[in-house]
Amino acid sequence: MAIADKQLQAREIITKAVCGKGRKFSTVTHTVTPPQHPTSILGAWIINHQYEAVRSGDGIEVIGTYDINIWYSYNKNSQTDVAKETLSYVEHVPLSYVDPKHRASTEEVTAEATQEPNCVEANISANGSGVLLRVEREFLVEMIAETKVRVAVYPGGYDEDGKDIEFGDDGDGDGDYEDLDPELLDDEL
Repeated sequence: MAIADKQLQAREIITKAVCGKGRKFSTVTHTVTPPQHPTSILGAWIINHQYEAVRSGDGIEVIGTYDINIWYSYNKNSQTDVAKETLSYVEHVPLSYVDPKHRASTEEVTAEATQEPNCVEANISANGSGVLLRVEREFLVEMIAETKVRVAVYPGGYDEDGKDIEFGDDGDGDGDYEDLDPELLDDEL
């Protein structure tokens, strides 16, 4: 008896799945004021990036900190120093997809920095006392939760001979592999 001849039933199961996703690229500008008025910027970099993700409203908030180091010259380019400052941020990442049937009490959120914070531009401010830094960063967030999935169930689950019923098995056992073109197989797997 072919599977198509049997009446299918459906059953709901509860499983953990990705129930929400989002991605956000952002550019922010920070102002750092060194102890001396800078003459020129010799370098700027970001280190010690740490963050965590929390669920918030219609998205996920990434809460983090990083250290900004600015190497600069002062006193008419006669001396150099490094200004260090720790900055904190909160980045709201909206979820572009949310499973409406997930169980809110089982939510777990994660964030991944697909682009670590990176200083792409550093300029001396108009008044000459500070340094303006343009920083780019990008995050990918996911919400994992329990949700219901509907699956097909075969009554009995076995054919008349006591063998498991398999998807696409029409009972003749050949599996319709004769139609496959062996030239399409990838040997480099």
